[in-house]
Amino acid sequence: MPLSEQEQIRRNSLEELKKLGINPYPAEKFKVNANVKDILENYERNKQDYKTISIAGRIMSRRIMGKASFVDIQDSTGRIQLYVSRDDICPEEDKTLYNTVFKKLLDIGDIIGLTGYVFTTKMGETTIHVTSFKLLSKALRPLPIVKEKEGEVFDAFTDPEQRYRMRYVDLIVNEGVKEVFIKRTRLVNSMREFFNDRGYLEVETPILQPIYGGALARPFETHHNTLDSTLYLRIADELYLKRLIVGGFDGVYEFSKDFRNEGMDRFHNPEFTMLELYVAYKDYLWMMDLTEEMVEKVAKDICGTTKVQVGDNLIDFQRPWKRLTMYEAIKEFTEIDISEMDEKELKETSKKLKVDVDGVVGRGNFIDAIFSDKCEPNLIQPTFITDYPIEMSPLAKVHRDKPGLVERFEVICNSNELCNAFSELNDPIDQRQRFEDQMKLKSAGDEEAMQLDEDFLRSLEYGMPPTAGLGIGIDRLTMMMTNSASIQDVIFFPQMRAE
Repeated sequence: MPLSEQEQIRRNSLEELKKLGINPYPAEKFKVNANVKDILENYERNKQDYKTISIAGRIMSRRIMGKASFVDIQDSTGRIQLYVSRDDICPEEDKTLYNTVFKKLLDIGDIIGLTGYVFTTKMGETTIHVTSFKLLSKALRPLPIVKEKEGEVFDAFTDPEQRYRMRYVDLIVNEGVKEVFIKRTRLVNSMREFFNDRGYLEVETPILQPIYGGALARPFETHHNTLDSTLYLRIADELYLKRLIVGGFDGVYEFSKDFRNEGMDRFHNPEFTMLELYVAYKDYLWMMDLTEEMVEKVAKDICGTTKVQVGDNLIDFQRPWKRLTMYEAIKEFTEIDISEMDEKELKETSKKLKVDVDGVVGRGNFIDAIFSDKCEPNLIQPTFITDYPIEMSPLAKVHRDKPGLVERFEVICNSNELCNAFSELNDPIDQRQRFEDQMKLKSAGDEEAMQLDEDFLRSLEYGMPPTAGLGIGIDRLTMMMTNSASIQDVIFFPQMRAE
């Protein structure tokens, strides 16, 4: 593609630097002994520690003023002002380093290393007085630097598609973006600490699977040349983790990348992160208590409080959370009891409620459509929805007290599903029948129905103890804990259409 004027100027500067014997991309390391955050937070208390420092960062602004200039640089921790004097960095007669290199050949976006000492300007700004500098990387594209004039902002890098496609630029120029991803890492670490403290083992299971399962979803398909066989990117890691429970582990968990061949919107990305946990000798009632305890801890660790602002809503994750059965929730928000309805009656009820059920097949899918349309939008505070119809949950254990239902819960928060959990089905004969029912749905046109997994059934036939399982969406939980409006805001590199 043709170069812009700015790109051509920078390439010309690159060649001029080389002619001066300056390598724009030096190989040797640059020793750093300070960062911006440390200087800004501690200089006033310990000035003697900052008489000789070495720091590196990206040039974000320049104010050339003859024999002296001011520059702002940015490292991974923040931004700080530099004071650059010609006579300090060029003590000899030759002033080329300042007059030519610094003033003319450096640009906003270049990465430099420097030595110097910290002082406070007459305006009270903590500043680094530069005594020497070195170019570490020449930027060949200009940054979209935000400008303000009379309260109006120009050149802001705010277009969502550009931000997600060029996350590297987004991280450089947009304040707060980096903090979202730091919080995401802290969130995962908080959960990992919670599970490790209870003695559960973190494991890894296959991403490429010969049979996809563990969720109702369409998979991505690929081909293994050596085996000459079709493989699928996992839609969940449930069936492999339960094999490990069969094998004798009492508690296993995995932070997994899962892949579902579905639509994209602000709550869905084809590649996403799940936490799945399975604990032997427990049930879904125990898992409800564990879930609200864990999420409450995460909120305190990440936000410092259980009350978190999410859009227009103030969400309180403090225990205990409200609990409703699915039928109770539907009756509360529609004033209709659907618990005894068959598929035909549910279809008629859906139409009366003006719920879109075009293409829907199966009793469970009609119930899910009604719940999603009429209940989820009204569930703002974290709420356990429990005791699902058996048709909706092919991997959950039949309810101990309520025929036709299973021991399952989902947490709905801010009108979206946050997590899903079961008392896991460990009866291999019942599980086979559920898989066969799913295959009938697939034959009837349900593209998200599960496949029959003979190896998983074989593992159950060796005996799996009573087990509670949990899946929680890391991306959605991060959205809530960082008040992010879109899942693309909490994934470094979300899926995008080709340019």
